[in-house]
Amino acid sequence: MAKSQQSYSKRQKEKERLKKREEKQKRKEARREEAKDKDESIPFAYVDKYGNLTDTPPERDEEEEIEASEIILGIPKKEESDEEFDPIRKGKVSFFDHSKGFGFIIDTETQEKHFCHVSRLNDEISENDKVSFELEKGPRGLNAVNVSLQE
Repeated sequence: MAKSQQSYSKRQKEKERLKKREEKQKRKEARREEAKDKDESIPFAYVDKYGNLTDTPPERDEEEEIEASEIILGIPKKEESDEEFDPIRKGKVSFFDHSKGFGFIIDTETQEKHFCHVSRLNDEISENDKVSFELEKGPRGLNAVNVSLQE
């Protein structure tokens, strides 16, 4: 008569595996029953007039009447300011590497550093030169463009 291929430990592990599977199934069913016992209504969230989420509905008498003619669609036009803005700024070259083709200029008014590329230069510059430049929005911030030496 042939001996069984399964050893005692294999049978024991199989029993434990089946027991865990049954316990998991029981827990799953218990959670389903719990969910059925709870209130089956869907909770609502309301937004008050300040934009905050609440669980109480807003009162109807608090609502403001807004006339449709008062609503402005689009971006409001810029108001013209009294003072003239000069796009040309003055600064000092804090660092410039000719071999790599870039450097930084410090604005004399705001003391901010702005990136400067060799392709945006009008004159040859080097470190500690006083320059005038314009600012342009770049991928990493404001860049100095149209850089030229000051007399």
